[in-house]
Formats: sequence, structure tokens, C-alpha cells
Amino acid sequence: MSSVNTRSRGRKTDRFVALVRQFPLRPIRTKRDYAAAIKVMEKLAVCGEEDLNLDELDYLDVLSDLIEAYDAQHYPALHDGTPLERLQALLDETRLSTADLGRLLGNSGLASQILLGRRELSKTHIRLLSRHFKLDASYSL
Repeated sequence: MSSVNTRSRGRKTDRFVALVRQFPLRPIRTKRDYAAAIKVMEKLAVCGEEDLNLDELDYLDVLSDLIEAYDAQHYPALHDGTPLERLQALLDETRLSTADLGRLLGNSGLASQILLGRRELSKTHIRLLSRHFKLDASYSL
């Protein structure tokens, strides 16, 4: 890594403190806290990791862990089971039908085949669904 790149990605404590003031790194206990955490995470995630300094990356890493812990506690079905079971739980949680999934994937027959376990999601479909549902990178379909 070049010295210029190291300096540009280095520690900037004032930015870290500003992020902590925006959303303190504490366990998420309420839906309101969860929404605030997601909002901060989305702002950082839009920047892309290559544009964040080390403090921002550390903050994002811990914030993602807190969000994941809240999700696992409040939406356990979304984290347990097979990829098909997780997809079904995700559809149930968001009240989407097979037809809705078909529209997202661009093919209603494919959606039926996937939900019946006859076809698997492709990497393209997984990326599309991850963007649509705003899934954390640690969540796997």
C-alpha cells in the first residue's frame, strides 16, 4: 500500500466521534434504534469501503455486528435454515407472494421452481434480491 493511500485511509478521530454521536455503538434494543442504525449504515455503505478511512471502516464493522445481532434476536427465521427456508422467511416477513418474487426475478415460472426447491438462485438473482431487500453482506441466501 502506498504512503499516500495509507494517509488517505488513516485514522480520523473527529469523523469517528461524529459517527458515534450520530449513533452510539451500543446494543440495539428498539425499532427506532434499529432504523437509525440502518440509516447510518446505508450512508457509509453507499460510499464504498475504498472511500472510507480506517475509523469509518471500524465503525461500520461494529455497527453491522449490532444490526446483525438485533436481526438474529428479532427475526430468527431469517437467519436459520437452508437458503430456501431463509428466502421463504424473507418473503413471509415482507409479505411478498410467489408472483412478487417472480416480478423481482423477471420470471414467475422461475420463482415457482425456486420455491418448490426444483431450481436454485443464481448469483445474479442473489445480488438482485440482496439489493432489493437491503440485505447485509453477512446474510446469505
